[in-house]
Amino acid sequence: MRPVWFLWEEGAFWILTGPWARLFDRVKDDPSVALVVDECDLATGRVRQVIARGRAELVPFDVARGRRKLTRYLGADEALWDARFVHYLHDDSGERGTMWLRLVPASLIATDLSYSVALAP
Repeated sequence: MRPVWFLWEEGAFWILTGPWARLFDRVKDDPSVALVVDECDLATGRVRQVIARGRAELVPFDVARGRRKLTRYLGADEALWDARFVHYLHDDSGERGTMWLRLVPASLIATDLSYSVALAP
């Protein structure tokens, strides 16, 4: 298990991977995966969780989707991005082996785990 940045598009989760990542080899060996998305707000006690399960596939990287995903986490101004993220958009993905892990969920379970926040005296 590890945290990942994802993009939700076209009814699928999209995650960057490649030969440098253990996820890449694991999915090649066994495409059955589970992905957990958690949202937690300590101030309000709101906690929501989605568990997606299905068979992942590795598909070729495309820059446009990569830009949308990175913009989601880093903002629209690429000039402010750390160089390690910019290279995904400008390097030769074929040379690096960058791929998308695409997961169209066979099942989705959404759970509200919210709690009441105690007020300070």
